[in-house]
Amino acid sequence: MIFLAIDWGSVGLKAAQLLLSLSILVILHEFGHYITARWFKCRVDKFYLFFDPWFSLFKKKVGETEYGIGWLPLGGYVKIAGMVDESLDKEQLSLPPQPWEFRSKPAWQRLIIMLGGVTVNMILAFIIYAMILMVWGEKKIPSDSLKYGIAFNDPLFKELGFKQGDKILSVDGKPVTDYTETLKKLLIVDKEVTISRDGKNLNLPMPVDLIGNLVEKRKKTEKPMISPRTPVLVLYVPDTATVYKAGLRRGDQIIAIDSITTDFYDQFATVLEKKKKGESVSVTVKRNDAMLTFSSVLPQDGLVGFGAPVAPQQFDSLGIYKYVVKKYSFLEAIPGGVRRAGDELKFYIDQFKKILSPETGAYKGVGGFKAMGSVFSGYGWDWEHFWTITAFFSIVLAFMNLLPIPGLDGGHVLFTLGEMITGRKPNEKFLEYAQIAGMVLLLALMLYANGNDWFGWGK
Repeated sequence: MIFLAIDWGSVGLKAAQLLLSLSILVILHEFGHYITARWFKCRVDKFYLFFDPWFSLFKKKVGETEYGIGWLPLGGYVKIAGMVDESLDKEQLSLPPQPWEFRSKPAWQRLIIMLGGVTVNMILAFIIYAMILMVWGEKKIPSDSLKYGIAFNDPLFKELGFKQGDKILSVDGKPVTDYTETLKKLLIVDKEVTISRDGKNLNLPMPVDLIGNLVEKRKKTEKPMISPRTPVLVLYVPDTATVYKAGLRRGDQIIAIDSITTDFYDQFATVLEKKKKGESVSVTVKRNDAMLTFSSVLPQDGLVGFGAPVAPQQFDSLGIYKYVVKKYSFLEAIPGGVRRAGDELKFYIDQFKKILSPETGAYKGVGGFKAMGSVFSGYGWDWEHFWTITAFFSIVLAFMNLLPIPGLDGGHVLFTLGEMITGRKPNEKFLEYAQIAGMVLLLALMLYANGNDWFGWGK
C-alpha cells in the first residue's frame, strides 16, 4: 500500500474530535458526582463543563445549581456545598456545617459521592465497547494468517534482532494470536519475544528500556512501528498522477525501482527514501504475466503518490492475511463490553507501571493534549475509531482520578477511608492545604506532559 502524496492529516478535525470526546467524558464524570450528591440531599452550587476563572462562556441557574460552560478546556467540576475542592471556598467552610452540606454527611455517603465519577466512567466505557461490538463488531487479524509476516518499520527492531517477515508467536511466554494486539504487547514486554523465522522458532531478549526507545524514535516519524508485510500493489492510481501518465495502472505490482528489487512495500519505501525529489526513476512492474518498465519523475514531496488507504478486506481478498469480523448480539455484547473494558484497564495499568519505573524510559511517552489529539483519525470523521478512543480515555480518566493524590477523587477517597477506619475526621485546614498541594502537583504534571509533547522534556 502506498499513500497519496497529499496531507490527509487535519489538525482542526483531530482537535474537534478531542474536544467532543473530552466534553462527553467530563460531563458524565461530573454527573456521577452530581447525581450521587443529590441522591444524598447535598446542595450542588455549580455544574460546569471546563473551568471558568474570572468569567464563563455560558451560565444559567436552575433551582439551587448554576449550570455553565467555562472558557478553559482543561476539565470540569461540580461544586458541592461544604466540600473542600478546587474552588477553595473558605467563606462557606468557615460557617457552621449545614444539613445539606457534604461535610455533614456520613463518611459512607461521602465515599459514594466521591466514587460517583469514576463509576460512571467505567460504566460508560463498558457501554461504548458493547455498542461497538454490536454495530461494527470485533475485528481481528489472526497472526498465523500473515502470509508475508510483519514489516518492522522502526530501525530499533533491527537492532533488537528482528528481521522483515518475522512472525511474532508470543510475548513473555503469552501467545499472540491476534496481530492487532501485537504492538500493545510489545509496549509492555518484560523479558523476551518468541518469533518464527524460516520455519524455526527463536527467542529474542528485550531490553528493559524498549518502550522508552520506541517512544523517543516514534516522535521523529509518522510511520507505524510495525505493519503486515505486503507486496507493492497498485490498488488505485488517479489519471492526474505523474506515474499514471508514465504508464502505471491499477492492478500493477511494483517489483523494482532502478533495478533494485522491491518485492515488498518496506523495501520500496527504503529505496524511495534515498531518492531525491524531482529525480527520474525507472519503475518495473508486473502486469498479469508481463514485465513492464518505464521512467517517472518523483513529485516534489518525494512520494510516488499513486495509492490510497486500503481497506483490510482488500488484503483479505488478495490472500495477504485474513480479516475476521465478529458481530455481537445485544446479549453477547454485554459480557463482551465488560471483558473489553477490563482488558483495556489492565493494559493501561501495565503501561502505568512502566511509567513509574524510570529504567524503562516509559516516562518519555507521557503526553498532553497534542498526544491525545494525535490518536484520533485525520482521514475524516470515523465514528468507530472515535468511540473506541473515547472508551479508552474514559478508562484512563477513571484510573487517573482514583490515584491517591489530593485534588483528585482518589485523594478524597483516601482521606474518607482513613476516617472510616480510625473514626477520626481530618481537620478541614489540613484538607485545604492538601488540596492546594495536590493542585500544584497536578498542574506541574500537566505542564510536564504538554511540554513533553512539544519540546521532548522527557529525553
